[in-house]
Amino acid sequence: MTAMHTYIRRLLVLVFSLIGICSTPVGAAPAEPVEADRIVAVVGDEVITLYDLRIRLDAALKQLQKQGTSLPPQDVLERQLLERVIMDRIQTQFARDSGLRIDDNQLDQAIGRIAGNNKMSPQQFRQALEKDGINYARFREEIRGEMTMMRLREREVDSKLVISDGEIDLYLANQTATGGGEEFQLAHILLRAPESASPEQLQKLRQRGEQALKRAKAGENFAELTATFSDAPDALQGGSLGWRQLDRLPTLYAETVARLQPGEVSDLLRSSAGFHIVKLLGKRGGSGPASIQQTHARHILIRVNEVVSETEARHKMEVVRERLVNGSDFAELARLYSQDGSAAKGGDLGWISPGDTVPAFEQAMDALKDNQISPVVQSQFGMHLIQVLERRQRDVSEDRKRAAARQALRERRLDEAYQDWLRQLRDRTYVENRLEEK
Repeated sequence: MTAMHTYIRRLLVLVFSLIGICSTPVGAAPAEPVEADRIVAVVGDEVITLYDLRIRLDAALKQLQKQGTSLPPQDVLERQLLERVIMDRIQTQFARDSGLRIDDNQLDQAIGRIAGNNKMSPQQFRQALEKDGINYARFREEIRGEMTMMRLREREVDSKLVISDGEIDLYLANQTATGGGEEFQLAHILLRAPESASPEQLQKLRQRGEQALKRAKAGENFAELTATFSDAPDALQGGSLGWRQLDRLPTLYAETVARLQPGEVSDLLRSSAGFHIVKLLGKRGGSGPASIQQTHARHILIRVNEVVSETEARHKMEVVRERLVNGSDFAELARLYSQDGSAAKGGDLGWISPGDTVPAFEQAMDALKDNQISPVVQSQFGMHLIQVLERRQRDVSEDRKRAAARQALRERRLDEAYQDWLRQLRDRTYVENRLEEK
C-alpha cells in the first residue's frame, strides 16, 4: 500500500463523512435519525457504500425469489454479498493496475452478442432492460467487470497451469484401474480462509462450517444454506457444479463424492482454501464408450470485428449460402470468402472429434445430414456456413486419450488454482470491513 493510496483512501472517507454532516440544515430541529449512505468497506484506494451493497442485495433477492429459494435473513445475505463485492473490487483494481482493460468497442461487441442471443438488436435489448427497471449504464459496467475478471483469470491462472506427462501417465493408469465414465451431480459450500489465518480465525470458521453442516444433515434446503454460508461465486445458484465425471472434479471433492449416495452430505472438509461441504445430488452413466463418432466437415467463416458488424457478416453469408444452394462450388467460395486458415484447403477442416470445436459450431454440425449446407451459424469467431461430407466411428487413439486426460486434469486443478490465487490476492490488498459499524 503506497502513501498515495493511503492518502486517497483517507480523503474518500472524509468526503463521505462530510456528506453525512451536510445532510442536516444548520439550525434545524433534530429529527428522527435516518441512515444516510455510508461506507461499508474500504478496498485498496476505493470505498464500497451501503448504496452499492443495497443494489447488489436487490438483484440477489430477485434472483433467489425467481429460483424459488427460501430467503436467508437480510443481515446474513448482506455479509455474504459484501464479501463478493470486495473480491470483485480487488480483482478489478489488480486488472487496472496491471494494464488490463476492456475498451468500449469490446464491450459493445459483447453486449451485441448478448442481445443477439436474445433475438434483439442492441437498441431493443437496452429498451427491454430499462423497461425492467435496470439501469443500462450500470449494466454495461457490470458486463465490463465480468469480462475483466474472466480475462484476468485467463492471464493469471489458466495460462500458467502446466500439466506434466507424468501426471497424464498416472491419470491414465488410474482410469484403467477404476473404469470411469460415471457422472456425478453435486453442490457445495465453501467457507474461504485467509492465506495467513490465525488459529482463532480458523476455529471460528470451523464452528461456522459445523453449524452449516448440522443444518444440511438435518435436511434443510441446501440452496438456501449456500446463500447463507458459502463464499463461492456460485453461492446464489445453489452452489451447483452441474454434472461432472470424477476426473473433472477437484481431488478433494472427487475422493469424497465417490463414497456418497445421492442425497447424502459429506463431513466438513478442509483444504488450503478453507472449509467445504459437498452434497451429492445424483449420479448416472457407467463405463465410457470405446469409440467416438468423427465428422469430416468444411466451412466458410466471416469474422465479426470493429470493421464488419454482425448484421453485415450475416447478410454476406446469406448471399454466399444462396449461391451454394444454387449449385456453386463450396471449395471455390471458401477460398474466395473464408477468413480462416482452412480457406486455402477449400474450407476443409478434416476429421473432427467431439469437443474439437466450440459448442455452437458442434451443435449445428451434428444436426446436419451428409452434404447438407447449414443455415448461417454464429459463434464467438463470427458467422459460419458448414457442410458435413461424411461420418465415421473410430476407436479413441492414444493421442486423443492423452489430450482428453490433459484437459480433465486442467479442469480438476483450475478451480483449486484460481481459489488459491484469489486468496493470495485478497491477503495482499488492504481491506477494511465496516458493515457491522453503527
